[in-house]
Amino acid sequence: MFDIITIGSATRDVFLKMEGVELRKHADSPTGVEQCFSLGSKIEVKELVFATGGGGTNSAVTFGRQGFKTACVGVIADDLAGEEILRELEREKVKTIFQKHGGSSTAYSLILVYPNAERTILSHKGEGQHFNLDEVPFNKLKAEWFYIDSLGGHYDLFEALVDYAVKNNIKIACNPGGKELELGFEKLEPLLKHIDIFAVNKEEGAQLVGTKPDEIAETFKRLAKTCCGMVILTDGHNGSKVFAKDVFYSAGVPDSPIVERTGAGDAFNSGFVAEYMRSGDIKKAMQFATANSSSVVTKVGSKAGILKKDDWGPWPLVEVKTS
Repeated sequence: MFDIITIGSATRDVFLKMEGVELRKHADSPTGVEQCFSLGSKIEVKELVFATGGGGTNSAVTFGRQGFKTACVGVIADDLAGEEILRELEREKVKTIFQKHGGSSTAYSLILVYPNAERTILSHKGEGQHFNLDEVPFNKLKAEWFYIDSLGGHYDLFEALVDYAVKNNIKIACNPGGKELELGFEKLEPLLKHIDIFAVNKEEGAQLVGTKPDEIAETFKRLAKTCCGMVILTDGHNGSKVFAKDVFYSAGVPDSPIVERTGAGDAFNSGFVAEYMRSGDIKKAMQFATANSSSVVTKVGSKAGILKKDDWGPWPLVEVKTS
């Protein structure tokens, strides 16, 4: 019996830290700013860092370092990148329950890091999007909690995991990936009714329920009508909000250095679930989640800064307000 099993993405990440790359404002860009390279040029890379990522493995490492008996379910290819993901999880004392496929490659991300800590991610989904429901060993998935992350848009797997959890009295935390959100609210609503902790950023939440990103109260209202438990909305450097049992909780972020932002959301959401599993205290869960996320962004890579048990980092705990 595991304390928690994470199910989700697993990637091989390579970080390239560069200088002298031009940023240009562009009205047609989704973020308003573009990172520009001269075609045919040679650009010096100041630092090269190899790591692993993906929400399924990132969250598993948080739970493992917090002392929980943890397993991770994912998909890799039969290649060197996949083997490194397995080795790292084993070093973290996380049980690996992975599908290993041939033919393609393990999911791979090339992350271009700008000096202001923002980044552009070039993502190859590889075998990570090929979860095979028939290969999921449900007889091995015995746990107190499921943490469901990105499943490559496989609704059948999402549905099967939720059904299994409900039938076996397993609590569910969920931080869905983009392809799950693209399925739409109407498709996901029957599953969300069984989610105990549902976590997205404010843009994802708005996309799902059809509100605007700044209409946080309305986004909460629509999600809370569906989810049986609490709803988390994160908002980057503006902090986070949680709605639970008709109470709003809000917290900011500490004044801490930022080196690179990859994995901050995974660290927050898994950190919240980990502390809530331990104490059942929402305020403490928000404080530890914030500490975990703040620590992750001080390192390159999504796992290097994940906190260990009884270590909440060097920054003062954030104040959590209720309304």
